[in-house]
Amino acid sequence: MRYIVWFLLIFAVAVVAAVTLGRNDGLVAIAWRDWRVELSLNLFLATTVLACVALVMTLQALDSLLSLPKRARDWRVLNRDRAAQGALREALAEHFAARYRRSQKAAVRSVAMLEETPEIDQDGHARQLAHLLSAASAHKLQDRAQRDHHLAAMTDAGSAGAGPRRGKLKPHGATQEGAQLLAVEWALDDRDAAKALTLIDALPPGASRRTQALRLKLQAQRLEGRATEALVTARLLAKHQAFAPHAARGLLRSLATEALQSTRDTDQMRQAWATLDAQERQDPLLVAHAAKRMTDLGAAATARQWLEPLWGRLAQMPNDERAAVALATAHASEGAEATWLARLEEATRRHPQDPAVSAAAGNVYAQHQLWGKARAALEQAAKSPDLATPARRQAWRTLGQLAREQGDEARAQQCDHAAAILDG
Repeated sequence: MRYIVWFLLIFAVAVVAAVTLGRNDGLVAIAWRDWRVELSLNLFLATTVLACVALVMTLQALDSLLSLPKRARDWRVLNRDRAAQGALREALAEHFAARYRRSQKAAVRSVAMLEETPEIDQDGHARQLAHLLSAASAHKLQDRAQRDHHLAAMTDAGSAGAGPRRGKLKPHGATQEGAQLLAVEWALDDRDAAKALTLIDALPPGASRRTQALRLKLQAQRLEGRATEALVTARLLAKHQAFAPHAARGLLRSLATEALQSTRDTDQMRQAWATLDAQERQDPLLVAHAAKRMTDLGAAATARQWLEPLWGRLAQMPNDERAAVALATAHASEGAEATWLARLEEATRRHPQDPAVSAAAGNVYAQHQLWGKARAALEQAAKSPDLATPARRQAWRTLGQLAREQGDEARAQQCDHAAAILDG
């Protein structure tokens, strides 16, 4: 199609030239002093066109000759740019292929070419990436000195090339944030939680709210033993759906348990309990752990207050949750109020074969000196193989105490022997 258009244009020009200049009856006279030259119009036009073409070609030739050094320099810069970019891509590919020594060598080669030719990378972005790849490879090789050196060099390259840009984040700024996140990961790999948390605090506000930053913060807080702070971070991650629902529940329960376990007195325990949200206070396993911890700290009455709402929905709980609540109640049975008697009688009527419920009821009955009911319930719990060994041991010991209070020393020794067998 293009050739047809050109053919038509040439044909049109030929037609116009033939119509306009075909008769050749025009003259052009040029007079200079005593000289006079007369030319036909067609010859004059042809000569003028040829002279213009020759002048343009001469000027272009001179320009090419004068610009030859610049073009040679640009050609060398282009070749070095291609070589540097090729080395950078090679470093990236080798890093992903887990050939970290080769990746580091390629990245260092790219940095050398970029530094020798500043025209290639005026804003320092490519140098930042090359230094970052070299640092990442050095970390995989456990060469911390080289890792830290390239990380510092990357920061210097970004600072030197930071120029004003409008409308979006500078490339070197995004790379810097990525380097900071990688530095946090490396600190966690080195088991240096304090350094990781310091680096996280130094992140820009936007970067510190990203899911990856929150994940790293959670790992650092857990490594540092800050269970309460880790629980807050985990809730934020769960809110952003960073975990599967089942995994989120398990993680939150684990962190809340750690926070409760780290308390040293009842005041700290109450403060830790106050930090739990409403859903966590309805988690039977978590409440059971909190009640046991509070009982160990000497506040069994408070533990029973936390457990009391769960007994209203004991029938809807799975076996493991029901057992945890019941055993926590048995653990906190000292000084139990009389209101617990009716509650436990109803529970044993609904779950007559549940040894954990029997253990809780037996301990509360014993507190109120209901010896017959206490003995029957505790014997059922102590002889049940489905009950956890510590709970069975405690049931035998309680039976031994009851027997001594009733003056039956032989029965007490049998119970102590049964508890000792479980200890062994």
